[in-house]
Amino acid sequence: GYGFAYGGSDGSPSFIGNSDFALGATTTGADYISFFFQFAFAATAATIVAGTVAERCKMAAYLCYSLMLTAFVYPVVVHAIWSSSGFLSAFAGEPFRDVGMIDFAGSGVVHMTGGYTALIAAKILGPRRGRFHDADGNPLPEPATFQAHSVALQILGTFILWFGWYGFNPGSALAISPSGYADVAALCAVTTTIAAAFGCVTAMFTDTVLGRMKTGEAEYDLTYAMNGALSGLVGITAGCSVVTPYSAMVIGIIAGLVYVASSALLIKLKIDDAVDAIPVHFFNGMWGCIATGLFADPLRTNITYGSDLHVGWFYSWRRGSGDANLLLCEICGVLFIIGWVSLIMVPFFLILNAIGWFRVDPLEEEVGLDISHHKGAAYDMTGPSKSDVEELVARKATAHGKVEVPAEVASAAADTTKQEVEA
Repeated sequence: GYGFAYGGSDGSPSFIGNSDFALGATTTGADYISFFFQFAFAATAATIVAGTVAERCKMAAYLCYSLMLTAFVYPVVVHAIWSSSGFLSAFAGEPFRDVGMIDFAGSGVVHMTGGYTALIAAKILGPRRGRFHDADGNPLPEPATFQAHSVALQILGTFILWFGWYGFNPGSALAISPSGYADVAALCAVTTTIAAAFGCVTAMFTDTVLGRMKTGEAEYDLTYAMNGALSGLVGITAGCSVVTPYSAMVIGIIAGLVYVASSALLIKLKIDDAVDAIPVHFFNGMWGCIATGLFADPLRTNITYGSDLHVGWFYSWRRGSGDANLLLCEICGVLFIIGWVSLIMVPFFLILNAIGWFRVDPLEEEVGLDISHHKGAAYDMTGPSKSDVEELVARKATAHGKVEVPAEVASAAADTTKQEVEA
């Protein structure tokens, strides 16, 4: 995959890399660092899909699509947009429309690619049992919701992702000591933080307002706070090095709104995304690319890319030109990613589905994939035996000099414990 992405990056236009497979031409420390950094990005694109298809996708399918995505589909997108030989690259010798697509840390390259693959997979795989239809196949009045195992762990995971984003965005400066690089990394850290914060509060309070209008009660859903923060992070990733902190605020606010709207859209279309990865990564990946075409500041674009000939459309109007070349490049990049991923992954998932490698059978789904695929449940849900509970209740009563507990009371206590465990 790394060879397809960066092999033969000599500035001459090409659709796909053609050298340095298995790091055959990699000899320096800088080259190895480059591979490791890009490896982390590729892994991220693949993991986006896993969350969407959770609870009904076979392990074999997970391995197959992860291999296809990271070895071929994603590297072609990387080559087109980040390699100096890519036809959409801002780093090309003669960039498209004299500017190329600016996607500094991967709103389009990483998040759109993974998010759109997830959308295709979810559509072909179908929803989880009981999500939109009852056991007889009749549509439910309202889609069923499945409670999370631990909201605390979800929040911890969100903060781990947020922290990791400082490796993605400021880290995409690729260096810190040369003149000007530290300035780029510092700006990225600030814009990343601001966009995430505003995405968080916008998504949560928008859901609160909509809920109050519907039910008359104000509730604060932490899921919207978490996914809103991730939406702001995805939305700022493309332009984190070329927008002002004020623009980052606007991008984060709109990212939160995009998340709320696109999450509702998926439910309306009966597309089941177990973790809302599609609204976060695909829809806000698109928004991040378009936002760069609107908000790229001339000074910061010149510092990062060495030219301010074509900048964000809003700044072009301030110049009195209305130049939309950068915005056009961003839109072309979005369309290329959608087209390329569709071309490969739609038939790929259809074939997996046709040969029975994609979805687990209904019984396995009902029991849970931990048991059916991974040799046991992730959590020990067994309760104490009825006889042990009866013995313990009787022993405690005797030890404290109390009247012996009737057998039917002890039995009821044991049954209650068992019922709670089963529930």
